[in-house]
Amino acid sequence: MPRQRALNQLACMSQNLEGSMLSNKKTTNKRKKRGWVDDMLNAENTPSDLIHQWSPNHKQLCLNHREKENDMVPFVLSRRSRRRKKSSTGLSWDHLPDELILRILFCLPLSHLLRTSLVCKRWRRLAFDESLWYSVDLEGVTNMAAALELLLSRGTRRLRCPRTVIQELTFVNMSPAQVVQMDLSHCNVSSESLEVILSCCSTLTHLSLESLELSDCILHHLSQNPELIELNVGGCAGFSPEPLGKMLQSFSKLEQLNISWCEFGSDHVKAVVANLPSSLTDLNISGYREHLAQEDLELLVERCPNIITLDLSDSVFLRTTCIPTLEQLMHLKHLSLSRCYQIYASSLGDIGEKITSLRLLDAFGLVHDGRSFSKLYEMKRVAVNTRAISMVARPTPVQTDVHFMWDRRCRLRLHY
Repeated sequence: MPRQRALNQLACMSQNLEGSMLSNKKTTNKRKKRGWVDDMLNAENTPSDLIHQWSPNHKQLCLNHREKENDMVPFVLSRRSRRRKKSSTGLSWDHLPDELILRILFCLPLSHLLRTSLVCKRWRRLAFDESLWYSVDLEGVTNMAAALELLLSRGTRRLRCPRTVIQELTFVNMSPAQVVQMDLSHCNVSSESLEVILSCCSTLTHLSLESLELSDCILHHLSQNPELIELNVGGCAGFSPEPLGKMLQSFSKLEQLNISWCEFGSDHVKAVVANLPSSLTDLNISGYREHLAQEDLELLVERCPNIITLDLSDSVFLRTTCIPTLEQLMHLKHLSLSRCYQIYASSLGDIGEKITSLRLLDAFGLVHDGRSFSKLYEMKRVAVNTRAISMVARPTPVQTDVHFMWDRRCRLRLHY
């Protein structure tokens, strides 16, 4: 048996040998078809030079890198650059200059602009360019902390975000903001976070902080904005008279001031009146009932002779004797004495003749009899009780759905 198995193995080896070294029938048929050149090359006496001349070239393996053990250079795997598909028109977004793409992105709404920033690094850089974020409206946003930091760092000049929720802010290495107009009215924000925001602002010209909790430190940061023209702090609280007076002294260009219905005492009112700038033309100082006296009004008229709009509503200590003091305001056009109950409507019948520039008079709550009513409404050139709510220094018209801020619409706005 071992012998027979060895013979069988030998037979297999002979078959393999014949298949590898000897020509079988199939190969001989192919060689015959190749012609006389192959026959000559297979001949035993064919010179080697002729064999190399007629033999096909051998394929050589092209190596981009040498072996590690034969070269001291570290072995690096390089990635082949991806071939870009050629467009049928010969143009692509990569060929467009930044200025043209910015012009296209300028036409997109806020939500679409944020989506384009996810396309690539170049589009992200262009999507957050300062020119696109010049004017932003984020009214009613419930998480404003991250967005506010981004907007202030992107050079936003006009920021409207009333009735928003602003969490605790911790700006790290925050550069000075370039914001010029900002509306934070009725926001849910702590005085600490508001202090962080205003500490970055020094170029404000229009600011609304209506119904917010302020502090003496916040008033100090506000005084760092000498170019302020309109300021709305109506309904605010939390600050003392002395910082309030210092803040008003720093506003040499202030034209409109709404400081109504704050948690003031007599000292606060006197600090306001004694430090009003002479440039003031529109003032709302209503809501101080027994804290605004006759001598305060006389000092106010003396310091601000160019008043055009004056709201003294709900000042119950003002009497009819204040009318001659108001007649000194030669440029007065809009006067509001609503609910000043010690000023009789009969004394206002000829106020239009004494103050020739007067055009609007609000006297809600003063007219009780028909005779006074008819006399008051028969005044020439003076419209009576046409505006129930004062618009002094308010950025947006009250009870309207128009998303304007100081008579201009914001370009970027969230749509719900």
